[in-house]
Amino acid sequence: MKLFSCLMALFLFLLQAVPGLGLPKDTLRCVGYHGFCFHSKSCPRPFAAFGTCSWRRKTCCIDTTSNFHTCQDEGGHCVPPAIKCLQQQVGLCPHRKWKCCTEV
Repeated sequence: MKLFSCLMALFLFLLQAVPGLGLPKDTLRCVGYHGFCFHSKSCPRPFAAFGTCSWRRKTCCIDTTSNFHTCQDEGGHCVPPAIKCLQQQVGLCPHRKWKCCTEV
């Protein structure tokens, strides 16, 4: 029983010590795109909605004044990795591995 208590204490310590270990998947994606989680359904200016956070209870908002613009804002469209781009564009896509293309 003492061993189990020590293992649980270590597990709880790791959840607090390692950043991102205990966060939901959608929150990790939002933070990965330099986004912020807001309680409201709409984002305050200069932020734009970019998905959800906290198991879809919050809105992921990204700063539109930074270099992290969405793909559609830059005139492109998001495609899965299997599709080849003729010309790739800089911009964020809602799906982590997708890429932003101006021409497919």
